Amino acid sequence: MVPTDVPSADRVVVGFDGSGPALRALDHAAEEALRRNVALEVVCGWPWGLHGSKRGTEPREQTERERPGEAITPNEAQTLYRAGRAVTDAAVERVASRHSDLRTIPHLTTEPAARALLRAGRAAALTVVGTRGHGGFTGLLLGSVGLRVAAHCTRPLTVVRGEAREPHGAVLVGIASEADADAVRFGFQEAHRRGASLKVLHAWQYPAVPGVLPSAELYWEGTDQQRRCEAAVPAFATAVLREEYPDVEVHTESVYEGAARALVEASTRADVLVLAAHRPRHSLGLQLGPVTHAVLHHAHCPVTLVPVA
Repeated sequence: MVPTDVPSADRVVVGFDGSGPALRALDHAAEEALRRNVALEVVCGWPWGLHGSKRGTEPREQTERERPGEAITPNEAQTLYRAGRAVTDAAVERVASRHSDLRTIPHLTTEPAARALLRAGRAAALTVVGTRGHGGFTGLLLGSVGLRVAAHCTRPLTVVRGEAREPHGAVLVGIASEADADAVRFGFQEAHRRGASLKVLHAWQYPAVPGVLPSAELYWEGTDQQRRCEAAVPAFATAVLREEYPDVEVHTESVYEGAARALVEASTRADVLVLAAHRPRHSLGLQLGPVTHAVLHHAHCPVTLVPVA
Protein backbone atom coordinates (compact mmCIF):
# COMPACT_ATOMS: atom_id res chain seq x y z
CA MET A 1 0.00 0.00 0.00
CA VAL A 2 1.39 3.39 -1.01
CA PRO A 3 1.60 5.85 1.89
CA THR A 4 -0.93 8.67 1.55
CA ASP A 5 0.09 10.97 4.37
CA VAL A 6 2.62 12.95 2.33
CA PRO A 7 1.33 15.71 -0.01
CA SER A 8 1.64 15.25 -3.78
CA ALA A 9 5.16 15.82 -5.17
CA ASP A 10 6.41 16.22 -1.61
CA ARG A 11 8.80 13.29 -1.57
CA VAL A 12 11.70 11.64 -3.34
CA VAL A 13 11.14 7.95 -4.18
CA VAL A 14 13.96 5.41 -4.44
CA GLY A 15 13.87 1.75 -5.47
CA PHE A 16 15.92 -0.33 -3.03
CA ASP A 17 16.86 -4.02 -2.78
CA GLY A 18 20.07 -3.98 -0.77
CA SER A 19 22.45 -4.39 -3.73
CA GLY A 20 25.54 -2.23 -4.23
CA PRO A 21 24.00 -0.06 -6.97
CA ALA A 22 20.85 0.31 -4.86
CA LEU A 23 22.94 1.61 -1.94
CA ARG A 24 24.38 4.30 -4.21
CA ALA A 25 20.87 5.14 -5.40
CA LEU A 26 19.66 5.33 -1.78
CA ASP A 27 22.45 7.71 -0.79
CA HIS A 28 21.84 9.86 -3.87
CA ALA A 29 18.08 9.95 -3.22
CA ALA A 30 18.61 10.98 0.41
CA GLU A 31 20.75 13.91 -0.69
CA GLU A 32 18.13 14.94 -3.26
CA ALA A 33 15.40 14.80 -0.60
CA LEU A 34 17.46 17.01 1.69
CA ARG A 35 18.05 19.55 -1.10
CA ARG A 36 14.28 19.72 -1.69
CA ASN A 37 13.36 19.59 2.01
CA VAL A 38 10.97 16.68 1.42
CA ALA A 39 10.53 13.14 2.73
CA LEU A 40 12.30 10.08 1.30
CA GLU A 41 10.16 7.07 0.34
CA VAL A 42 12.07 3.78 0.13
CA VAL A 43 10.28 1.27 -2.12
CA CYS A 44 11.22 -2.39 -1.72
CA GLY A 45 9.57 -5.47 -3.25
CA TRP A 46 9.26 -8.87 -1.61
CA PRO A 47 12.24 -11.12 -2.53
CA TRP A 48 10.19 -13.62 -4.57
CA GLY A 49 13.38 -14.84 -6.20
CA LEU A 50 14.44 -16.37 -2.86
CA HIS A 51 11.48 -18.74 -2.97
CA GLY A 52 12.22 -22.11 -4.55
CA SER A 53 9.58 -24.53 -5.82
CA LYS A 54 8.23 -27.35 -3.65
CA ARG A 55 10.17 -29.82 -5.76
CA GLY A 56 13.28 -28.90 -3.84
CA THR A 57 14.94 -26.93 -6.65
CA GLU A 58 17.40 -24.17 -5.86
CA PRO A 59 16.07 -20.62 -5.65
CA ARG A 60 16.43 -18.82 -8.95
CA GLU A 61 16.24 -15.28 -10.18
CA GLN A 62 12.86 -14.27 -11.43
CA THR A 63 11.68 -11.74 -14.00
CA GLU A 64 9.15 -9.06 -13.25
CA ARG A 65 6.39 -10.91 -15.11
CA GLU A 66 6.78 -14.13 -13.17
CA ARG A 67 5.12 -15.21 -9.96
CA PRO A 68 5.57 -18.45 -7.99
CA GLY A 69 3.80 -21.24 -9.84
CA GLU A 70 2.52 -22.80 -6.63
CA ALA A 71 0.87 -21.16 -3.66
CA ILE A 72 3.25 -20.51 -0.80
CA THR A 73 2.47 -21.56 2.74
CA PRO A 74 1.83 -19.05 5.54
CA ASN A 75 5.25 -19.84 7.00
CA GLU A 76 6.93 -19.20 3.64
CA ALA A 77 5.00 -15.95 3.24
CA GLN A 78 6.13 -14.87 6.70
CA THR A 79 9.75 -15.69 5.84
CA LEU A 80 9.54 -13.67 2.64
CA TYR A 81 7.94 -10.77 4.44
CA ARG A 82 10.64 -10.76 7.11
CA ALA A 83 13.35 -10.82 4.44
CA GLY A 84 11.81 -7.87 2.63
CA ARG A 85 11.24 -6.01 5.87
CA ALA A 86 14.88 -6.56 6.86
CA VAL A 87 16.04 -4.98 3.61
CA THR A 88 13.70 -2.02 4.06
CA ASP A 89 14.71 -1.54 7.70
CA ALA A 90 18.38 -1.62 6.72
CA ALA A 91 17.74 1.20 4.24
CA VAL A 92 15.92 3.29 6.83
CA GLU A 93 18.72 2.74 9.36
CA ARG A 94 21.37 3.71 6.81
CA VAL A 95 19.58 6.96 6.02
CA ALA A 96 18.96 7.74 9.70
CA SER A 97 22.64 7.20 10.55
CA ARG A 98 23.66 9.73 7.90
CA HIS A 99 20.75 12.18 7.92
CA SER A 100 18.96 12.08 11.27
CA ASP A 101 16.66 14.97 10.33
CA LEU A 102 15.37 13.36 7.10
CA ARG A 103 11.94 11.79 7.27
CA THR A 104 12.05 8.31 5.71
CA ILE A 105 8.96 6.35 4.64
CA PRO A 106 9.42 2.56 4.23
CA HIS A 107 7.24 1.03 1.51
CA LEU A 108 7.28 -2.77 1.22
CA THR A 109 5.20 -4.04 -1.70
CA THR A 110 4.42 -7.22 -3.64
CA GLU A 111 3.97 -5.28 -6.88
CA PRO A 112 6.39 -5.78 -9.78
CA ALA A 113 9.29 -3.36 -9.49
CA ALA A 114 8.54 -1.08 -12.43
CA ARG A 115 4.85 -0.84 -11.59
CA ALA A 116 5.56 -0.04 -7.92
CA LEU A 117 8.06 2.68 -8.80
CA LEU A 118 5.82 4.23 -11.45
CA ARG A 119 2.88 4.26 -9.06
CA ALA A 120 4.88 5.82 -6.21
CA GLY A 121 6.59 8.22 -8.61
CA ARG A 122 3.32 9.88 -9.60
CA ALA A 123 3.32 11.65 -6.23
CA ALA A 124 7.06 12.35 -6.18
CA ALA A 125 9.26 15.30 -6.98
CA LEU A 126 11.86 12.78 -8.17
CA THR A 127 12.25 9.00 -8.51
CA VAL A 128 15.72 7.45 -8.19
CA VAL A 129 16.90 4.01 -9.33
CA GLY A 130 20.25 2.26 -9.56
CA THR A 131 21.62 0.59 -12.66
CA ARG A 132 20.85 -2.97 -11.56
CA GLY A 133 19.61 -4.95 -8.58
CA HIS A 134 18.62 -8.29 -7.10
CA GLY A 135 16.07 -9.87 -4.78
CA GLY A 136 12.68 -8.13 -4.87
CA PHE A 137 13.94 -5.96 -7.71
CA THR A 138 15.60 -8.77 -9.68
CA GLY A 139 14.87 -6.95 -12.94
CA LEU A 140 16.39 -3.67 -11.81
CA LEU A 141 18.94 -3.76 -14.62
CA LEU A 142 19.56 -0.97 -17.06
CA GLY A 143 17.63 -2.29 -20.01
CA SER A 144 14.90 -3.89 -17.90
CA VAL A 145 13.07 -2.29 -14.97
CA GLY A 146 15.14 0.89 -15.08
CA LEU A 147 14.37 1.39 -18.76
CA ARG A 148 10.68 0.59 -18.25
CA VAL A 149 10.42 3.24 -15.59
CA ALA A 150 12.35 5.66 -17.80
CA ALA A 151 10.00 4.98 -20.71
CA HIS A 152 6.79 5.52 -18.77
CA CYS A 153 7.51 7.82 -15.81
CA THR A 154 5.40 10.96 -15.57
CA ARG A 155 7.73 12.78 -13.16
CA PRO A 156 11.52 13.31 -13.28
CA LEU A 157 13.61 10.15 -12.91
CA THR A 158 17.29 9.83 -11.98
CA VAL A 159 19.32 6.76 -12.92
CA VAL A 160 22.43 6.70 -10.73
CA ARG A 161 25.27 5.88 -13.09
CA GLY A 162 29.02 6.23 -12.91
CA GLU A 163 31.47 5.63 -10.09
CA ALA A 164 31.43 7.50 -6.78
CA ARG A 165 33.73 10.52 -7.07
CA GLU A 166 34.34 14.02 -5.78
CA PRO A 167 31.73 16.55 -7.00
CA HIS A 168 32.60 18.79 -9.93
CA GLY A 169 30.12 21.50 -8.95
CA ALA A 170 28.49 21.35 -12.38
CA VAL A 171 25.10 20.40 -13.83
CA LEU A 172 24.96 19.41 -17.51
CA VAL A 173 21.86 19.72 -19.69
CA GLY A 174 21.66 18.23 -23.17
CA ILE A 175 19.36 20.14 -25.50
CA ALA A 176 18.21 19.34 -29.03
CA SER A 177 15.80 22.23 -29.60
CA GLU A 178 13.51 24.68 -27.82
CA ALA A 179 11.17 21.73 -27.19
CA ASP A 180 13.56 20.76 -24.37
CA ALA A 181 12.69 23.85 -22.33
CA ASP A 182 11.42 21.78 -19.36
CA ALA A 183 14.78 20.02 -19.07
CA VAL A 184 16.61 23.36 -19.20
CA ARG A 185 14.41 24.73 -16.40
CA PHE A 186 15.04 21.59 -14.33
CA GLY A 187 18.76 22.08 -14.92
CA PHE A 188 18.59 25.64 -13.60
CA GLN A 189 16.67 24.46 -10.54
CA GLU A 190 19.14 21.66 -9.90
CA ALA A 191 22.13 23.99 -10.25
CA HIS A 192 20.47 26.45 -7.87
CA ARG A 193 19.81 23.71 -5.29
CA ARG A 194 23.38 22.43 -5.52
CA GLY A 195 25.09 25.82 -5.68
CA ALA A 196 26.65 24.57 -8.92
CA SER A 197 27.35 25.99 -12.35
CA LEU A 198 25.19 25.00 -15.33
CA LYS A 199 26.33 23.94 -18.78
CA VAL A 200 23.77 23.67 -21.58
CA LEU A 201 25.17 21.61 -24.45
CA HIS A 202 23.69 21.40 -27.93
CA ALA A 203 25.21 18.82 -30.29
CA TRP A 204 24.41 18.80 -34.00
CA GLN A 205 25.66 17.46 -37.31
CA TYR A 206 25.33 19.05 -40.74
CA PRO A 207 22.77 17.01 -42.68
CA ALA A 208 24.08 15.28 -45.76
CA VAL A 209 21.97 15.33 -48.93
CA PRO A 210 22.00 11.93 -50.72
CA GLY A 211 23.20 12.16 -54.31
CA VAL A 212 24.34 15.77 -54.04
CA LEU A 213 28.03 16.71 -54.05
CA PRO A 214 28.30 20.47 -53.40
CA SER A 215 31.52 22.34 -54.01
CA ALA A 216 33.88 22.77 -51.06
CA GLU A 217 33.19 26.51 -51.01
CA LEU A 218 29.42 26.03 -50.97
CA TYR A 219 29.67 23.29 -48.34
CA TRP A 220 31.75 25.33 -45.88
CA GLU A 221 29.65 28.44 -46.46
CA GLY A 222 26.52 26.45 -45.63
CA THR A 223 28.18 24.86 -42.62
CA ASP A 224 29.25 28.24 -41.25
CA GLN A 225 25.69 29.54 -41.54
CA GLN A 226 24.40 26.42 -39.85
CA ARG A 227 26.92 26.79 -37.02
CA ARG A 228 25.61 30.26 -36.22
CA CYS A 229 22.03 29.00 -36.20
CA GLU A 230 22.87 26.03 -33.97
CA ALA A 231 24.85 28.21 -31.53
CA ALA A 232 21.70 30.25 -30.99
CA VAL A 233 19.75 27.20 -29.73
CA PRO A 234 21.24 26.95 -26.20
CA ALA A 235 21.65 30.72 -25.95
CA PHE A 236 17.96 31.26 -26.68
CA ALA A 237 16.88 28.42 -24.34
CA THR A 238 18.68 29.97 -21.36
CA ALA A 239 17.96 33.66 -21.97
CA VAL A 240 14.83 34.08 -19.81
CA LEU A 241 15.93 31.65 -17.10
CA ARG A 242 19.18 33.55 -16.54
CA GLU A 243 17.04 36.37 -15.16
CA GLU A 244 15.05 33.98 -12.94
CA TYR A 245 18.20 32.39 -11.53
CA PRO A 246 20.81 35.17 -11.38
CA ASP A 247 22.89 33.15 -8.90
CA VAL A 248 23.51 30.34 -11.41
CA GLU A 249 26.67 30.59 -13.50
CA VAL A 250 25.65 29.52 -17.02
CA HIS A 251 27.75 28.28 -19.92
CA THR A 252 26.33 27.35 -23.32
CA GLU A 253 28.06 25.38 -26.03
CA SER A 254 27.15 24.13 -29.49
CA VAL A 255 29.33 21.34 -30.90
CA TYR A 256 29.47 19.67 -34.28
CA GLU A 257 29.32 16.07 -33.08
CA GLY A 258 26.94 13.18 -32.50
CA ALA A 259 24.73 13.99 -29.51
CA ALA A 260 25.26 10.73 -27.62
CA ARG A 261 29.03 10.87 -27.92
CA ALA A 262 29.20 14.55 -26.96
CA LEU A 263 26.98 14.10 -23.90
CA VAL A 264 28.75 10.99 -22.63
CA GLU A 265 32.14 12.71 -22.94
CA ALA A 266 30.88 15.89 -21.23
CA SER A 267 29.37 13.81 -18.40
CA THR A 268 32.90 13.09 -17.12
CA ARG A 269 32.94 16.69 -15.82
CA ALA A 270 29.39 16.86 -14.43
CA ASP A 271 27.61 15.81 -11.23
CA VAL A 272 24.34 15.13 -13.04
CA LEU A 273 23.23 15.09 -16.67
CA VAL A 274 19.70 16.27 -17.47
CA LEU A 275 17.80 15.24 -20.62
CA ALA A 276 14.26 15.77 -21.86
CA ALA A 277 12.31 12.55 -22.48
CA HIS A 278 9.93 13.06 -25.41
CA ARG A 279 7.35 10.33 -25.92
CA PRO A 280 4.67 9.98 -28.62
CA ARG A 281 1.14 9.56 -27.34
CA HIS A 282 -0.69 6.25 -27.77
CA SER A 283 2.57 4.42 -28.47
CA LEU A 284 3.28 0.88 -27.27
CA GLY A 285 6.62 -0.43 -26.04
CA LEU A 286 9.71 1.47 -24.95
CA GLN A 287 9.58 5.11 -25.95
CA LEU A 288 13.12 6.35 -25.51
CA GLY A 289 15.23 7.54 -28.41
CA PRO A 290 18.71 6.25 -29.34
CA VAL A 291 20.51 9.19 -27.73
CA THR A 292 18.71 8.65 -24.42
CA HIS A 293 19.44 4.92 -24.53
CA ALA A 294 23.13 5.53 -25.19
CA VAL A 295 23.42 8.09 -22.39
CA LEU A 296 21.62 5.84 -19.88
CA HIS A 297 24.06 3.04 -20.69
CA HIS A 298 27.33 4.98 -20.88
CA ALA A 299 27.18 8.28 -18.97
CA HIS A 300 29.81 8.82 -16.27
CA CYS A 301 27.42 10.52 -13.85
CA PRO A 302 23.78 10.19 -12.74
CA VAL A 303 21.27 10.91 -15.52
CA THR A 304 17.96 12.68 -14.88
CA LEU A 305 15.15 12.36 -17.43
CA VAL A 306 12.48 15.06 -17.48
CA PRO A 307 9.29 13.79 -19.18
CA VAL A 308 7.88 16.07 -21.85
CA ALA A 309 4.35 15.65 -23.21
